[in-house]
Amino acid sequence: MSPRTGYDASGYWYDTEEKTKSGTAVLNAMRSYRTAEGDMRRRTQTSMIESSAAGETMSPTDLSKRLHISTASTTLLVDRLVHSGHVTRSPHPTDRRSVLLVATQSSNDEVQSTLGTMHEQMMEIASGLSIADAGIILGFLRRMNVVVSVER
Repeated sequence: MSPRTGYDASGYWYDTEEKTKSGTAVLNAMRSYRTAEGDMRRRTQTSMIESSAAGETMSPTDLSKRLHISTASTTLLVDRLVHSGHVTRSPHPTDRRSVLLVATQSSNDEVQSTLGTMHEQMMEIASGLSIADAGIILGFLRRMNVVVSVER
C-alpha cells in the first residue's frame, strides 16, 4: 500500500493478506471485463438496431437520449445511417410531425454477423465450465449484484 494514499496499486484500499490479494485480483478482473464490455458496446453502437430488432420503435429524440448526444449530432448520425442503408425513416403512426427509425434487415444481419462470433466464443467459454464452477461463479455474481444494487 502506498503510505500517502492508503491504496495499493490496484486502486483498492485493502490490506495485503493472501486472501485479500486474491479478492482484489477478482475485483480487478471484474473491472477489466466491465470496461471491455462497455467499450465493445460503444464501438458497435447497436442500441438502436437492437431496439428495432426487438420490435421497439425509436425516434431520433429517443436515440439522442440513449446515446447521450445532441439533437444536431443525432441528425447527422441518422442522415449517415440512412445514406449507408442501415436505417430507414418511417412516419410515426400517431404523430404526423415525428418519424420513427427502423433498422434495415441488412443492418440487423451485419450486427448479428459481427457480434455472433463473439457471442459464440463467450458461450463456448461459459459452457466449458463444470457445473460446480458455474455454480460458484453464479453465486458470486448474484451476491455481488445484491451488494451493488442496494442503495447506500
